[in-house]
Amino acid sequence: MTAADLVDSIRQALRESADPAIAPGQQAYMKSSMPFLGVKVPQARRIARQAARGRKDAAELRAAALGLWRGATHREERYAATEIMGLRPLRGRLDMLDVHEEMIRTGAWWDHVDEVSHRLAETLDAHPEELTPVLVAWARDEDFWVRRASIISQLGRRGDTDVALLVSAIQPNIADTEFFIRKAIGWALREYAKTDREWVRTFVAAHEGELSGLSRREAMKHLG
Repeated sequence: MTAADLVDSIRQALRESADPAIAPGQQAYMKSSMPFLGVKVPQARRIARQAARGRKDAAELRAAALGLWRGATHREERYAATEIMGLRPLRGRLDMLDVHEEMIRTGAWWDHVDEVSHRLAETLDAHPEELTPVLVAWARDEDFWVRRASIISQLGRRGDTDVALLVSAIQPNIADTEFFIRKAIGWALREYAKTDREWVRTFVAAHEGELSGLSRREAMKHLG
């Protein structure tokens, strides 16, 4: 079975699982110009995993993910595409970075960008020396979704968090007025507080006049 066959099987399964009655509400909630089929996100991801089960050819999986993404007529096809990029044969691979970047830039909304950011964390674990300068550069990109991805790229790394990289991602964006950047800064700090509460307290205090109220509230959410 080829990558095209995998794409076709996923598209067919998504349509067979669709509930058109919920599609308008999904589209309205996500403020999406691309319509929904009416498949809930966990189910869309499950369909992608099941269809790709047993496949180990990275090139084939990459081609399928890009085929789903670029040819998507409904948003669930893109959820399936990002799910494929998280499968074991592709996970943590530096040569998949261009796909992740394409999905961030062309997805340009929090549901896609935040999911792809998990893939960045896995790649950072596997290739810290190569990916770190890329994420530092992304923190100053003109596209704020790329900057958001840089800021939240370490979510879930806990004790493996590169604090210098975290600061390098936050610092150029600390005065940004964009909601999704301010939220990302607070989220990244809140997550790192699970590992080092005092570092986050100190960082917030040191940037009291710079952090937005939203970023500060998110960062301190569980710190009192």
